[in-house]
Amino acid sequence: MNPRKPYPSDLSDARWALIAPTLQAWRQARIDRRPTGQPAQVDLREVFNAILYVNRTGISWKYLPHDFPSHN
Repeated sequence: MNPRKPYPSDLSDARWALIAPTLQAWRQARIDRRPTGQPAQVDLREVFNAILYVNRTGISWKYLPHDFPSHN
């Protein structure tokens, strides 16, 4: 994970430990179906934290702070 100051909406380590296996299995299934088989370049936890940030603040995805993964 990138070293950044956490936001109040970020997942705790304990909550991440509960959902990480499900998200990682989902990601692996998608990678297995890719023609190239190359893994994604973003951290799943950071994407999930970004989703929680958007949900909590109500902002548009493209207005996320720069320390989250790019909206593109």
